Amino acid sequence: MALRVVVGEDSLLVREGIAGILGGLDGIELVETAGDLGELRASVDRAAPDVVVTDIRMPPTNSDEGIRFADELRSSHPEIGVVILSMHAEPRYATALLKGGSDRRAYLLKERLTDPAELSDALHTVAAGGSVIDPQVVERLVASREGGSSQLDALTPREREILGLIAQGRSNRWIASELTITRRAVERHINAIFIKLDLGEPEDVNRRVRATLLYLSGNEA
Repeated sequence: MALRVVVGEDSLLVREGIAGILGGLDGIELVETAGDLGELRASVDRAAPDVVVTDIRMPPTNSDEGIRFADELRSSHPEIGVVILSMHAEPRYATALLKGGSDRRAYLLKERLTDPAELSDALHTVAAGGSVIDPQVVERLVASREGGSSQLDALTPREREILGLIAQGRSNRWIASELTITRRAVERHINAIFIKLDLGEPEDVNRRVRATLLYLSGNEA
């Protein structure tokens, strides 16, 4: 069955653009759109979507409505995935989004809309319970953390590379394929990363995403 999607975006032009992209994706059904937070709440209650795609900032305050609504949904509709779209690679918003858990959450830059396949992947990932963080956000987190972290300094170049992929929500299978190494090798690298960063056991991809992002942002996991 097609994934049912509700879109929240205050700009009519951008909203129509997103709707056009979603309309061209196989396995995706756009059921409703909304222009502000109140409309978005009503649309979700009415349409019961699988995934909400929302701008990070919407009326009434144009601050962080998307993040706050994603947090609301953890209690009211925990089964719904959320893809946050932002113009800026702001690590603080990504970590705020994942503060309550990384399951069914994605943070993407709006420039990713130029690649429909990437948006489709994010929609299916969060619908299945996974998480995705834009690579540019991960890069900024790593760069800001490197300046004062002896733990990050202890990572090998390969471990740093894998750390970035982990924080993007990539599975061991995907990482192994991308880097042309075995899954067992990936597991060894991940174990080494988590030991060096004092993040505990790498039990699953979602927990790894949250722990890694919280670590990189300077917060405790």
